[in-house]
Amino acid sequence: MGPKLLSTKEGLIIAAIEVISERGLQGLTTKEVAKRQGISESTIFKHYKTKNELLLAVLDHFSQFDQAIIESMEDKKHHPIEAIIYFVDSYVTYYANYPQITAIIHTYEGFLREPQLSKRIKEIFNNRLSTMQLLIEEAKAHREFKADLDSEHLAGIIIGLERLISLKWRINNYNFSLRDHTLSALKMQLDLLSKE
Repeated sequence: MGPKLLSTKEGLIIAAIEVISERGLQGLTTKEVAKRQGISESTIFKHYKTKNELLLAVLDHFSQFDQAIIESMEDKKHHPIEAIIYFVDSYVTYYANYPQITAIIHTYEGFLREPQLSKRIKEIFNNRLSTMQLLIEEAKAHREFKADLDSEHLAGIIIGLERLISLKWRINNYNFSLRDHTLSALKMQLDLLSKE
């Protein structure tokens, strides 16, 4: 028998994401995760003390590339609008290669019901939103955007665009290019906002 490709903990995270993708957050049970991994339910609790602890690991997995994307963006020294496109492109490329993970962005509200999970999902959401807001501020400082644009609102619009298109993609059984569709809509939006 060959070596295991994933650790048990990682396998449990992947199985949990699959269940959330197929059944929603409310359909996630440790029994179903165990079944998909071919282990007993009690084995899960050797790795994660509670279902919430498993869900925290899922959120960590969901956001694992956040810092790397930010650092890569800084290393590349893009102009601000290019950085905005790079930031969005990085996420949609990740989502396109791992469609099940998009279920997490569409279940944010479910995570808000549990204080421990709520804190983590807010951190992820606010980090992504504030990064976008900073990029917009830089674009305004470089006169690539009109100075009177509200950076906070625009950041919400861009992040919302990404979320809406990924939901449309899921609803339509992934039958179009998430990346092409998102980047096309983003560029249209950025062109409308660019300083004339």
